[in-house]
Amino acid sequence: MRILIINGPNINMIGQREPDIYGHHTYLDLEQLVEAYAKKNDLEVKMVQSNYEGELVSIIQDGYGTYDYYIINPAAYTHTSVAILDALLAVNIPTIEVHLSEPLERESFRHVNLIESATIKRFAKHGIQGYIMALEYIGTLE
Repeated sequence: MRILIINGPNINMIGQREPDIYGHHTYLDLEQLVEAYAKKNDLEVKMVQSNYEGELVSIIQDGYGTYDYYIINPAAYTHTSVAILDALLAVNIPTIEVHLSEPLERESFRHVNLIESATIKRFAKHGIQGYIMALEYIGTLE
């Protein structure tokens, strides 16, 4: 099973960016956690991160025909990106949405979720463990 984890803007800064909201784990911690889980469960997982909307759209499109599942943390683009929504709908790859915090418990502008209609499941407010929860969920689908 091939899974692509797509991280949006500022996810590379976790651990130092607002740790009271996003936690103290770094992006390297996240990579190592996912890598260990994938190895233990014989999964092929690739993780990417970009701060650029167009690059994220290209990553989503380029994964068509290669990946069985996407896990996406669109970060701030959750609330603004019709382009990412359209790309996810175009490729029609089962997608799980992950957020380190719970956007619905934060500022009102974060309550808008343009991505959710293209996803099959959502995990929020579990920190980096949310990514493992998403991988475990995929395991229940196979």
